[in-house]
Amino acid sequence: MSPLVLYYFAPSAPCRIALSTIRCLDLDVELRIVDLFKKEQLQEEFVKLNPQHTVPTLVDDGFVLIESRAIAIYLIEKNFQSGHSLYPKDAKERALINQKLQFDCGTLYPRIRAVCLPILFGGQTKISDDNRQKLFDAVEFLNTFLEGKTYVAGSEQPTIADLSIFTSIANIVELGADLSKYPNVVSWYETCKQLPGSAENVVGAKEFAGKITSLWQDKL
Repeated sequence: MSPLVLYYFAPSAPCRIALSTIRCLDLDVELRIVDLFKKEQLQEEFVKLNPQHTVPTLVDDGFVLIESRAIAIYLIEKNFQSGHSLYPKDAKERALINQKLQFDCGTLYPRIRAVCLPILFGGQTKISDDNRQKLFDAVEFLNTFLEGKTYVAGSEQPTIADLSIFTSIANIVELGADLSKYPNVVSWYETCKQLPGSAENVVGAKEFAGKITSLWQDKL
């Protein structure tokens, strides 16, 4: 059987969610870099593979899957059919993990994008006060979710919800966000830095942040 192939770009947070899952599961993977800054995702060969031309894109022995959180769930369900602590079989545990995944992809990460994309692609050099406030409101939600808990879904072990949200928070940490008002987030973030793949994740976040901070005349 061929190894997993992950079309990947380190500054991309969704790519780092998929790769962090692979690292935590200790799966073999071949990384194929698709440089979004050079628009390599629009090359004809890649568009044939993924008409949405997004990364990450996973190829598993001819099976193609896109969307980072779908990739994470698939890899666990395929390779650990009896369950795995990153995504346990229990319906209520999964519901809480899914809830936090939805919080990340529906609230936290879009608010990071709203801060960064106008600078990265829109020529802006300042963050709007409204977008900044909305982002830190989301961090406050996360701080509340973590009250009295070690991990975001309330379990005693990290889950893919932690991998997903860690990736988002890594971006704003590397952008210079002051999280001192959110002690639960700070403690959780330091705990998650010990997980397999986290150091690699932070390297990608630094690369992303460096691109943004080279273009703005502001601070987060």
